[in-house]
Amino acid sequence: MRAVVLRRHGDPSVLERADLPEPTAGPGQAVVEVRACAVNRLDLWVRGGLPGMRLPLPHVLGSDIAGVVSAVGAGVDAGWLGREVVVSPGTACGVCEACLSGWDNLCPRYAILGEQIGGGYCERLAVPAPNLLAKPAGLDFVQAAAVPLTFLTAWQMLAVRAQVKPGQTVLIHAVGSGVGVAGLQIARLHGARVIALASSEAKLARARELGAEATILSSETTWEKEVRALPWVGKRGVDVVFEHTGAATWEASLRLCRRGGVIVTCGASSGHAATTDLRQVFFRQLQVLGSTMGSKSLLFPILGHVERGALRPIVDRTFPLDQAAEAHRYLDRREQFGKVVLVP
Repeated sequence: MRAVVLRRHGDPSVLERADLPEPTAGPGQAVVEVRACAVNRLDLWVRGGLPGMRLPLPHVLGSDIAGVVSAVGAGVDAGWLGREVVVSPGTACGVCEACLSGWDNLCPRYAILGEQIGGGYCERLAVPAPNLLAKPAGLDFVQAAAVPLTFLTAWQMLAVRAQVKPGQTVLIHAVGSGVGVAGLQIARLHGARVIALASSEAKLARARELGAEATILSSETTWEKEVRALPWVGKRGVDVVFEHTGAATWEASLRLCRRGGVIVTCGASSGHAATTDLRQVFFRQLQVLGSTMGSKSLLFPILGHVERGALRPIVDRTFPLDQAAEAHRYLDRREQFGKVVLVP
């Protein structure tokens, strides 16, 4: 079976083509023929090596998978055979307190495809049958692969953790990223008004097409003042800050959040060692919330909204699987608006 693997951590050049053994469906598993696999910034972090991470090598990246079920193992409904599916990217034990309470992403054994376990940079892979969801009608495989990880992450951040409400103002950093595009649409779906930040006018134009009410260049040193200058922000601030950039924007995010407001963060692409003035937190009673992924159950409403057209996967560009290294370089240049997808 053809795959792209990393045998050591490093820059994109460590990604190489390899022939791996064909996967088989064990009890409770299904084999999915991969038709498309999106690239996430998580892939770049894992490729480069994360502190404390010890992966068996060679390792296959790729969390966002869409394809066709080609085999099922013992105990799996044979009705899945031949069906077009989207694969939920998180796996869990299914029996612990966290899993049974609907928070499987807090399971002590939680793992993400392509991070702790092998992912979709390949032609086929075996996954737990509970991770299979029907692909929304009307989406091709490339569009379907652009949904799971980023929409799941953004949905938990805004709908579950921040509990965004109609009429609230949401400030979204790096709106051109996969999670930023998802966050913008989810905020609008819930009736919030969005201030979108991005590094280029082209990305801001796309954000306006998706419903951003105000757009500001984050590459300008005056961006924080420009947010304040909006008549519906002013001294009050914004209700929710959608954070995933980290150190470069964290202090400004604290300042821009209103009294009693929410800052919800899922990442730190510009660095994790951010400075927090605790007076900003306790005097102004800010809520600082962490968020990672989301329960598999959340993909059901997400995919329902996608099927109805209320949420749209935005694909910037596709690459053949063999050009995974070039896809990583492209994503690392932060030129994209939306998702980059590999096609085997």
